[in-house]
Amino acid sequence: MSLPNHPIRWPLEAIWQAVEPHLTGFTCEVLPLVDSSNTELMRRIKAGRPEPTLLVAEQQSAGRGRLGRTWHSLRGGSLTFSLGLPLSPADWSGLSLAVGISLAESLDASNAAHHRIALKWPNDLWLVSTTAERKLGGILVETATFEGQRYVVIGVGINTRAVSFDAQTHTATASASAIAHGCLQDLQPDADVASTLLRVVPPLVQTVQAFAQFGFAPFQARFARRDVLANRQVQLTDGKNGLRGQAHGVTQTGALLVHTSAGMKEITSSEVSVRPVGGRATAEAVRPC
Repeated sequence: MSLPNHPIRWPLEAIWQAVEPHLTGFTCEVLPLVDSSNTELMRRIKAGRPEPTLLVAEQQSAGRGRLGRTWHSLRGGSLTFSLGLPLSPADWSGLSLAVGISLAESLDASNAAHHRIALKWPNDLWLVSTTAERKLGGILVETATFEGQRYVVIGVGINTRAVSFDAQTHTATASASAIAHGCLQDLQPDADVASTLLRVVPPLVQTVQAFAQFGFAPFQARFARRDVLANRQVQLTDGKNGLRGQAHGVTQTGALLVHTSAGMKEITSSEVSVRPVGGRATAEAVRPC
């Protein structure tokens, strides 16, 4: 599928009108090319420019994911943006899960018997059908401090169009990834980066603010309805050691529960990689609405 060569009509005014009443001083910006939208917002915070910002990257040359993975994205092929704002939750645990819930619910608002967009702990969106599972997007949450105030930068990447693997997806972990990549147009043929941005950003801001006030506990049941790992055998790897067990959902703080030969473990480390073992999810893993 060819990518657009015409200017993208980003709905920045509509997004600003929806968000600014809830986030004073909020600004929206689009960059045609940047190394990483998360890196750019972190640079601005450290340089004394910590205002609440939505930064959209039409193209990224060095996008970043978890565990040091690098990503490249093409203009119009994927939606890549970062949201930066001051945040002071009592507990940061589970924020990436709450972000995933917001994105999935915004993009998968149908009343189908089963959710089409599932969540993989701790930061991936998966596109699930009756025959396959594919990765739809990812989330990277980072924090910084400026003059005593904590700030969060939430990076989001969502595949919107089907483009060639080498051009569209990450380069550092292609051989290690056990799941193919899907795109939003597989679910919604008319989806594009501009309309997708408008759908996800206002609810995302409200979700992050709710998380700051109440923590992850109110989101726990919503995550469970989309938990692609639930009741599946999983392999955990921290770069040195591996552990296998059965996933049993998440706690009220967002820790992954895995029943191993040594008993139930709560997995909290962002440095742990979790992969399902064996076949695709059963109907129980992606529950009805």
